[in-house]
Amino acid sequence: MERSEILTTMSTLKLYGMKSAYDEIMATAVKRQHDPERVVGDLLTSEIAEKQARSIKYQMTIAKLPLAKDIDDFTFADTGINEALVRDLADGNFLAHERNTVLIGGTGTGKTHLAIAIARACIRNGARGRFFNVVDLVNKLEAETRNGRRAAWPTIWAGSTSSCSMNSAICPSPSPAASCCSTWSAASTSRPRSSSPPTWRLANGLRSSATPR
Repeated sequence: MERSEILTTMSTLKLYGMKSAYDEIMATAVKRQHDPERVVGDLLTSEIAEKQARSIKYQMTIAKLPLAKDIDDFTFADTGINEALVRDLADGNFLAHERNTVLIGGTGTGKTHLAIAIARACIRNGARGRFFNVVDLVNKLEAETRNGRRAAWPTIWAGSTSSCSMNSAICPSPSPAASCCSTWSAASTSRPRSSSPPTWRLANGLRSSATPR
């Protein structure tokens, strides 16, 4: 089969990763005399990497995160924020354990940046996410109620004191089959009626509260 036919067949089968890497892999194989098994393995690896990249790009799009913020973009120096804890949250272990994370702090302490950064890291690790502001979230819950369906959204700890103008929460999906993190930011001046969740202190004025789902 000629090269052009191979590339056409790859396109037909939607093997875009293989197609884009084909020339480089074949040139390297000829130069270094790779075995056929090595060539096939390299092509498959390229296809898997391409599919993962496309999946992450798609999940980032449907997450509707308002900004492209990452942990490496955040300046931890002189903030007192526990960088190790933030990076631990970014690993997404709290999602696997079905626990919620709520960032609480005053204006400008970095809650939204860190919530988005953690969500993006979780998405890169295979989770799904969705950003809601408080208005969108309430409208979604009300729509579910009007339609007679139990809202498929976790309970979110939104309470803090009046000095805390914004909160960010990251919560696992209630469905084990759909591991998901959702981030949101909202003004809040009241506490939920339930008792406060356990708290991880990130810094003065900025806390991360972990609650079981």
